[in-house]
Parts: sequence; C-alpha cells; structure tokens
Amino acid sequence: MIQFSHIICDPLGLHARPVAQIAAAAMSWDSKITVSRVDSSFAGDRSADIPAGSSGVDAKDLMALMSLNAACGDELIITVQGSDEQAAAQALRQAFTF
Repeated sequence: MIQFSHIICDPLGLHARPVAQIAAAAMSWDSKITVSRVDSSFAGDRSADIPAGSSGVDAKDLMALMSLNAACGDELIITVQGSDEQAAAQALRQAFTF
C-alpha cells in the first residue's frame, strides 16, 4: 500500500476538469485507488483527522471525487493498493499536479 498527500492549490478547489483527469488516470490501473479529504477542523495530529474506518472514495468514480467537495487549501490523502501500485502511484502523483 502506498499513500501520499496533496494540498489543493487551485482557487476553484477540486472541480470538474481535475476530477476528470484524476479519474482517467486512475482507470488505467488495476490497483484500488481511494481519495480521502482530511478534515481540517481538527488541530494537532493530522493522522487523526481522517475518521476511523474511512476508506475514502473510489478515484475511478467522477461523482464520488466531486462529492469530496475539496476546496483550495484542503489536504487529500491518496491511497493506492494492488499489484501495480508503484506505477499507479507515480501516475496519480502526476495527475494531481493541476
């Protein structure tokens, strides 16, 4: 399993164009790819910000990604797990450079 984070820098947040790019990149891989939005309302340990048992949304699902409602400044945690996780994680890092 590989995890990495991304801070949304686009003033429009996570909108349709980058969501489409992320989903297209994710669909190219067999690995399970999920995206979680860190709840920034908590202070302190960032690992505690994601609710226990939360698996995030499927990165291959456009509507699920839009449902994150990620705004500028929000942190996303991307998790990649599967047989091609190394290559998939590298491709997803590129997709998140919007």
